[in-house]
Amino acid sequence: MTISRHDGRALDELRPLAFLRDYTKMSMGSVLVSFGETRVLCTASVAPDTPRWVRNSGKGWVTAEYSMLPGSSPERIRRRSSGRDQEIQRLIGRSLRCVTDMAALGERSITVDCDVLSADGGTRTASICGGYVALHDACARLVAAGEIAANPLITECAAISVGIVNGEVMLDLPYREDSTADVDCNVVMTGEGDLVEVQGTAEGTAFNRGELSRMLDLAAKGIAEIREAQRAVLGTPPEPRTAS
Repeated sequence: MTISRHDGRALDELRPLAFLRDYTKMSMGSVLVSFGETRVLCTASVAPDTPRWVRNSGKGWVTAEYSMLPGSSPERIRRRSSGRDQEIQRLIGRSLRCVTDMAALGERSITVDCDVLSADGGTRTASICGGYVALHDACARLVAAGEIAANPLITECAAISVGIVNGEVMLDLPYREDSTADVDCNVVMTGEGDLVEVQGTAEGTAFNRGELSRMLDLAAKGIAEIREAQRAVLGTPPEPRTAS
């Protein structure tokens, strides 16, 4: 796809992507993930207990929290948990649990906090991509400390936005495109390319199955590239750290 967009990218091109590991030092895993101007700080914290519905089952739990910090958008975001925040954090939690063996994790909880520092579209998908890396490092440190026998993550997890803007199917929408899209879709996939979740909405014009297939194919291409970036950054084991 050679048609370029306002930022010079091709229709099937990701924004510049980066994972900066151990951005903070207090949590068992942390990463600053960037998709263009969207930046999210993801931290993974380990606790030696589980929610009551999991307790005494021999299994652990993975959950997530999400927030947009004041200053992350042109208008100041108030410090509160909105309905949108809760919907997004449930999505992040579901996605990460889908690739985690809870029995291998054991009776402990890992909370992945995703705090948006700069919002330019795709904050939920960036949170999933960065949250996976932070969760992986937390689990790797548990293994290194002898607290669990093996990393409970069974495959990768990544996500990306796709959409239809002015009749064109596009990958990885920044706010300028997302805010004017005819169709907005968020796709979450495993390392094998299996679908975890598809959130697709017509913002004004309905879309057909053929267009949905084109969006899913484009999302799969982008997610394959994200998985390669995740694998590259996780190729080096994290420095040892002990859960408090």
